[in-house]
Amino acid sequence: MFNNIGVSGLVLILAIALIVFGPSKLPQLGRAFGDTLREFRNSTRSIVEDDEPADKASIKNETTKLL
Repeated sequence: MFNNIGVSGLVLILAIALIVFGPSKLPQLGRAFGDTLREFRNSTRSIVEDDEPADKASIKNETTKLL
């Protein structure tokens, strides 16, 4: 999706963000974005971990029934 953004594109995006939000708000926005990304990653990881044991247990039960 972002394969075509180079260094000049990133500089342009940062300059526009600096103009729109101002220098005092940028660290707060970056911190909020990082916290949101971390929370999303942790929740998706917990969902995947919750699904794996249930799948292994159901496979084990099915194989036991077949034997």
